[in-house]
Amino acid sequence: MRAIRTFLMMTALLVPAAVALGASYPDTINLFKNAGESAEYFPKSYGYAVFPTIGKGGLVVGAAHGDGRVYEHGKYVGDTSMTQLSVGFQAGGQAYSQIIFFEDKRAFDEFTNGNFEFGAGVSAVAITAAASGTAGTTGASSGASAGKKDATTASAGGYYKGMAVFTIVKGGAMYEAALQGQKFSYKPRSAS
Repeated sequence: MRAIRTFLMMTALLVPAAVALGASYPDTINLFKNAGESAEYFPKSYGYAVFPTIGKGGLVVGAAHGDGRVYEHGKYVGDTSMTQLSVGFQAGGQAYSQIIFFEDKRAFDEFTNGNFEFGAGVSAVAITAAASGTAGTTGASSGASAGKKDATTASAGGYYKGMAVFTIVKGGAMYEAALQGQKFSYKPRSAS
């Protein structure tokens, strides 16, 4: 019970920090366009989902959440949200930005057909921006670069089942060796 209270307290503290670190959608997209390997995916992908800020916290049991937008051929077509639960050795909290590229229409349709999940075996390429640890779906590491404009990829990436995931840590510290996965929901943009 005490661990649950501590976790909830950490998560409550993380949410205001994540909001303070928030960025606009155009700013986040430009950050990924200028950050190492992720820039190469924009002209080649069918579409992408971008999350300006995802807040994450944990103490044995962890959780993360963020809201984003989905783009098809560069045009905003809908909203998405990401929820992540994890169990294992972990402590701390952090905020990060994430982008998911869709290689083709099939991958885009799979993501936008309602609820989509990345299993625990899918990893993200972490882009280091300032001194930070990586945020991903399979553990943690650390790295450093001069700043967000000078960000570099931490490892070689590529599409996995038509999708490629990149993250940029914005702040906080998270240590983890946990089993986790991400679940996404999608809602088409209403015609105005």
